[in-house]
Amino acid sequence: MQLSSIIEALVTASDDALPSPEIARLIRARVAEAEDVRARQTEEGENPDPLPDWLTALAEVTEEQVVAAIAELNRAYEQTGRAFTLSERARGWRIFTRVEYGEFVRQLFPGRRPERLSAPAMETLAIIAYRQPITKSAIEAVRGVSCDGMLQKLLDRELIRIGGRAELPGRPLLYETTELFYEHFGIRSIDDLPNADELRKVKLPEAPEESGGPAPEEQLALKAAGADAPPAEAGSSEPQGEVTADQES
Repeated sequence: MQLSSIIEALVTASDDALPSPEIARLIRARVAEAEDVRARQTEEGENPDPLPDWLTALAEVTEEQVVAAIAELNRAYEQTGRAFTLSERARGWRIFTRVEYGEFVRQLFPGRRPERLSAPAMETLAIIAYRQPITKSAIEAVRGVSCDGMLQKLLDRELIRIGGRAELPGRPLLYETTELFYEHFGIRSIDDLPNADELRKVKLPEAPEESGGPAPEEQLALKAAGADAPPAEAGSSEPQGEVTADQES
């Protein structure tokens, strides 16, 4: 058996994405299991056959070898005109249909429409993605408007989450992106975003000191997460910008 074929079998059979280190571990575990079985048979007086060379060669398979084998698989898929490819996302490797077949695949889901975020929501999401973890006050300092409504919409879509509290007066909530964010935009990490290094170093406008409890939307988010939230301070919130129900598949 070839390493690339074994990897293909693992990724195909797994319900979840598989990162390269986990794929390598699973392969080494299979070799170790075979060696243990052979050792027990020897102890019991049997004369087992030696392990095949192709299997023993996988005893020390590395993450780098896994990545190289996946690249070999993708070259084979492209050369033979296959409709799928192996792609790495934040959670690991998965098999995806090629983009050019998207319109055909969409016929399987006639009731679903692609979801698109409005410009204000995308703007808020971009600020969080590049500068996470970040407080609501810091986001508003960049956008120049209140962003309660946009934050709640992004929380509802599970594109962002509450990542803790800042060591600032009032202990404001910190927002960060989720794994679904990486899946949705087809990237592995923030470093894959355009101009990530440059934009993460740009000095942001000074945010006013935060004090008091979280905004009503933050209270709802905490309540949904089963956490206790202090009373919210009075304040205005951003008008609910429209987020169309179009999700890009």
